[in-house]
Amino acid sequence: MIQELRAKFIDLYSVTPRMFRSPGRINIIGEHTDYNDGFVLPAAIDKEIVFAVAPNTTGTFRFYAADLNDFGEFPDVIPQTDKKWANYLLGVVAQIQKKGFSVPSVDVVFGGNVPLGAGLSSSAALECGFAYALNAIFEFGFSTIELVKMSQLTEHEFVGLRCGIMDQFAVMFGKKDSVVRLDCRSLEYQHFPFILNDYVIVLCNSNVKHELASSEYNVRRHEGEEGVRVLSSHYMEIRSLRDATLEQLECCKSEMSEKSYMRCKYVIEENQRVLTACDAMLRGDIETVGKMMYATHEGMSKLYEASCKEIDVMVDIARTSSDVVGSRIMGGGFGGCTISVVKKSAIEDFKQMMNEQYYSKYNTPSVIYDIVVSDGTNEIQI
Repeated sequence: MIQELRAKFIDLYSVTPRMFRSPGRINIIGEHTDYNDGFVLPAAIDKEIVFAVAPNTTGTFRFYAADLNDFGEFPDVIPQTDKKWANYLLGVVAQIQKKGFSVPSVDVVFGGNVPLGAGLSSSAALECGFAYALNAIFEFGFSTIELVKMSQLTEHEFVGLRCGIMDQFAVMFGKKDSVVRLDCRSLEYQHFPFILNDYVIVLCNSNVKHELASSEYNVRRHEGEEGVRVLSSHYMEIRSLRDATLEQLECCKSEMSEKSYMRCKYVIEENQRVLTACDAMLRGDIETVGKMMYATHEGMSKLYEASCKEIDVMVDIARTSSDVVGSRIMGGGFGGCTISVVKKSAIEDFKQMMNEQYYSKYNTPSVIYDIVVSDGTNEIQI
């Protein structure tokens, strides 16, 4: 893929580009906690977007999305374009300009193998990879955390999704054979060795695209904020759901909507599950990690209402196997993938079982990926 994209760039623009890679991410546990100042436990993976980038003298940003076979030329970054994929790149340029820098025009060819709509944060990979490339080529001097924040603001201001910081952070700070526990309030983080030994991580794609994710994501966020307003009117120390306990939530239940209560309950419980899972990892207790994953799915499905029937079926199928220690929906929800921890010796049996049972239910196969935890965004040396 790297050589093909490099060759395509040279064919299009007759110059040699610099090459960069930016991975997708998984999240072991901790969904929808990031924008509630909570804890998350993601990792970068070996599915990635690769960029070929070089300055040009045309005064026009020229982008080619290889996987879509789609060109875009933009003399300016404002306003947003109807090419949705291009907005992730143009939004990064806009964020750098807001910092007071002039961004020279560039040529870009990019492509990758991060499945779109599967909950693996292809959008964060796109933003972070381009931000990293521009910073490296033009030597703006931004720190890694500044690039993370600018990539997040690209989604807020240019794409219209008020995402938390987890996806961009995981994409940039990922480390091979490690997960990173991120405190989304302080941005303090710690890498935990993630050596699975007899187990592997498997993603099962439902092939249900999560078109509702953007709009429903913002609704869930508003519902949680409603709960915080009620809680903080009684408990001054509560600034976000990170600060609340289940006991405090129960005391305020009658003053908030049923939906707000459900969202808050899920987030409070999910924060604790992340901490429990980290303690279990330090002990090498993969079974407890798996139990937390199943509990997360139950909360995502019943309390946060961010699953869908196809994903619920996939998790139910996984539950029937004693070779699966944990399984759940991964990502923002409303489709995409499940993430499962499966015994290495049983991986082929698991894949066959999932494909056969899912196909018999929905007459469509599940696309299954074996995942390896990898490093975060970097430049490719050729």
